[in-house]
Amino acid sequence: MSELTNLTIAEAREKLLAKEITAVELTDSYLKAIDAANETFNAYVEVTPDNARKWAAISDEKIAKGEAGDLEGVPVGIKDLFGTEGVHTQACSHILDGFKPRYESTVTQNMWDDGAVMLGKLNMDEFAMGSSNETSYYGAVKNPWKAEGDDTALVPGGSSGGSAAAVAAHLCAGATATDTGGSIRQPAAFTGTVGIKPTYGRCSRWGIVAFASSLDQAGPIARDVRDAAILLKSMASVDPKDTTSVDLPVPDYETAIGKSVKGMKIGIPKEYRVDGMPAEIEALWQQGIEWYKSAGAEIVDISLPHTKYALPAYYIVAPAEASSNLARYDGVKYGLRMTGDDITDMYEKTRSEGFGDEVQRRIMIGTYVLSSGYYDAYYLRAQKVRTLIKRDFEDVFNAGVDAILTPSTPSSAFAIGDTEMASDPIKMYLQDIFTVAVNMAGLPGISVPAGLDGKGLPLGLQLIGKPFEEETLFQASQVIEDAAGRFTPSKWW
Repeated sequence: MSELTNLTIAEAREKLLAKEITAVELTDSYLKAIDAANETFNAYVEVTPDNARKWAAISDEKIAKGEAGDLEGVPVGIKDLFGTEGVHTQACSHILDGFKPRYESTVTQNMWDDGAVMLGKLNMDEFAMGSSNETSYYGAVKNPWKAEGDDTALVPGGSSGGSAAAVAAHLCAGATATDTGGSIRQPAAFTGTVGIKPTYGRCSRWGIVAFASSLDQAGPIARDVRDAAILLKSMASVDPKDTTSVDLPVPDYETAIGKSVKGMKIGIPKEYRVDGMPAEIEALWQQGIEWYKSAGAEIVDISLPHTKYALPAYYIVAPAEASSNLARYDGVKYGLRMTGDDITDMYEKTRSEGFGDEVQRRIMIGTYVLSSGYYDAYYLRAQKVRTLIKRDFEDVFNAGVDAILTPSTPSSAFAIGDTEMASDPIKMYLQDIFTVAVNMAGLPGISVPAGLDGKGLPLGLQLIGKPFEEETLFQASQVIEDAAGRFTPSKWW
């Protein structure tokens, strides 16, 4: 890690505006870091050095003229789910081979308008389906963290594993990510980074490859809370091209950081104390409670009674929407096309060759729960459960709770190729046990590094907030960061 790549976004922005460094110098530092380390981590599936240097030079010109945007000259990585005009956008799937869109996603366009510099496209689980970044057509991503005294390669979490690994290894200043059931918060927890899933509708979904449209939401992964606030302000907007985006002013989230939490009510849900939860996760959660007490917040025991149904309901709703969304990939207009005896044979061969095992599994589940005779028993019932989950949160927030504190994940990062996870998909799905309810209810949630486990690996705490009150989450999560400090892996690469 060079001195320049060690800078947070806030620090880099300050030095750029003071003309102590140039955007070209900063971008070159990151490109050198990527050249040196990407073969090790497999975080980027496409690097765009020529574009990056060109954009950085434009940023330097704008800074010289006093026309700098909020992210002027800041080098970022983009998850391969975001459409980037003329640049590799394949959701890390074989079925989208060679696809380069003629459009730009609204979120990335917002960032370019603010002066950000794209370094390239980041690896991810195929179509965002996974919790370990092992389902990518381009191979697994390695976590920059390793257990003490152990050289085993660990997963960075998923589906935004490339984003989390690149931020943790200082291969970009910050990254875009998406979260359908925990795909920002879980990898953030596994890599000692900060990840926020904003309220559903806060960021436009237009131009982002769809997984489950009623659950997907874009957000940032960053090195600290302030950087996450800076990135979210740029990413968020109303968008006429996405009718689910909400027409509310985007606050300056950075101003919330550092405000006192004295008198704030922090809810502790009893249902998140699940059977078999490791003692160190419980201890970390208790430590978080003590930090808030010391900061003057009031701790309130709460109940979210339908939490136990969130994971099974999610794994009905999400695959059902995925099976519908992924029906468009047939080999006719773009991407992979296999030859067949007729059009039906071509469809079948293209899809069986183009989709990986996990994606095929979820399409089959989704098609089953939407099929005649099973729709009412599964999909309709899951949607009713979803309403009850949302109501649980509403009752708690209406009773005066400002934010809810939970663990982010049930464990620290596990080994790439973990045989237990590979042989039992349910064990992998349980990685999302603390995160999926937030998506089902459309609420904002943030994961903040809070400590290390006995193996020296990072663990995160999650804060859940009221709809469109991300400011409260940034304000409250700074308490965890101030108490726990920031976490960086020891460099072994």
